[in-house]
Formats: sequence, C-alpha cells, structure tokens
Amino acid sequence: MPSFPACLRGARRSALLALSSLAFASCATIGRSGAAPSGATLYVRLGGYEALAAVADDFLGRVMQDTRLEPFFRGVEQRDMRRTRQHLVDQLCNATGGPCYYPGRDMKSVHAQFEITPDVWNAFTGHFNETLAKFRVGDGERNELVAIVQSLRPEIVNKP
Repeated sequence: MPSFPACLRGARRSALLALSSLAFASCATIGRSGAAPSGATLYVRLGGYEALAAVADDFLGRVMQDTRLEPFFRGVEQRDMRRTRQHLVDQLCNATGGPCYYPGRDMKSVHAQFEITPDVWNAFTGHFNETLAKFRVGDGERNELVAIVQSLRPEIVNKP
C-alpha cells in the first residue's frame, strides 16, 4: 500500500475513524439471549465492550472491501488501522453510556478536508446496517443508535 504523506496521516486516520463512527449511527441489540435490567444503558443492552468490538471488526471489514470507500483507506498503515479500530470502539462505548473515553477530535474538524457526500454517508451506514443485521440487533437499540449517528450527519456530510 502506498505511504501517505506524513502531514496527512493523522488527518486520514481521524477521517477514517469519523467516517466509521458515522456509520455506526444507523442501528442496534447485538444478539443476546437474556434481557437487560430495566433502565440499563444502551451499552449494557448491546452486550458491552466485547460486543461493540465485534461489531467494529465486522463493520470495518465490510467498508474496507467497498470500492466506493477505498479512497478513504488508501495509504492507511496497519498500526493506524488498529488505532482507528480502538477509537471506534471507544467512541461507540462512550456514546452508548459505557465506561470508555473517546480521545479523538470532533467530527466536523476531522471531516472538513474530505468530500463527504450523502452517497458516502449512505455507503457507510448501509454497511453498518448489514453488520447490525448479522448480529441481530433489536429494533429498540437500533433506533437509539440511529439517533446518535444521525445527530452527527450535519458535522460529517460536507458536500452536496
């Protein structure tokens, strides 16, 4: 894979994280057999950290294989992908009421230099929906995640 210019590596990695997280806004109850206690956080109802990590792995695998999204991954080194994956899990964990801290930048700053169109947004969220279907996420949790992700759309989609 070609090396990315040093001045853009961090921005590309951050953009990848942000793009990945935007897609995570489109759904989720990760296939669980037991019911969560009444009043449990979305994080608990989704199955906790390990369940979110499994979703992140499946989702990233899907988007990295999509030729429409490949330009966002071009030049991203393996260590940067590991960091991106961890940021994604942390962001999901934090946004769903879990104990994690998301150390990344805000979505608007991360995406400002990229052409994030509604088609790009839809491609990412489509893959996220496929991942959630694979893990049999329930409608209630899916709707809560969609609301979280949709709230980020105005910060991320920056081109008509």
